Amino acid sequence: MIKAIALDDEKIALEVIQKHAEKIPYLELVECFVNPFECIKYLTQQKVDLIFLDINMPDISGLQFLESLGTKPKVIFTTAYSEYAVQSYEHEAIDYLLKPFDFGRFLKAVNKVADVLKEKNDNYLFVKEGFDHVRLGLDKLIYVKAEGNYVRFVCTDQQIMTRMKMSEAEALLPKDDFLKTHRSYLVNRTFIEKIERHQLQATTHQVPISQTYYEDLISRISS
Repeated sequence: MIKAIALDDEKIALEVIQKHAEKIPYLELVECFVNPFECIKYLTQQKVDLIFLDINMPDISGLQFLESLGTKPKVIFTTAYSEYAVQSYEHEAIDYLLKPFDFGRFLKAVNKVADVLKEKNDNYLFVKEGFDHVRLGLDKLIYVKAEGNYVRFVCTDQQIMTRMKMSEAEALLPKDDFLKTHRSYLVNRTFIEKIERHQLQATTHQVPISQTYYEDLISRISS
């Protein structure tokens, strides 16, 4: 779960971020601020993983705001002015969203953050189940299956259903460890015991293999 806040002097811009954030089950937007100094105060008391940060604000620029922080969260800059792009990357921003941005572009930026954070915490992730966020150990995750608008995480000790696209689940998982066998399946290579032409066995589970992914699967499992 990515814990995030947003700072923008325009309420409409914050509403767009909130609307997009609500669609991503592994992103929790906990606070939004129009006042940068209230945001600074919040960050002295609370730890977050990510901040959506507007650059062009009247009292203090987003770049100045970031420089004022001691411990800095990951940053996605949001602005209507493309000329700040180079400066934003000098501040090690994960991404730069040029307003107005659509959900697809927003999701791409968030997934970049997920990839960076995953490198630090690649042994577990949090997934949303109903109103709860459940910790899921990747060493216990056997396979992932897409079921309509949901994804099922099948573990050695539990199964979790969460509203998520398969592409979003795939972005959260280590690419070297979880292998695509079918457009609707990802399998943890640790649990693979036997591979046949059209299916494989992962512990006691039978997982289908489509022709599209068979050759790549054999190549990766042998490497």
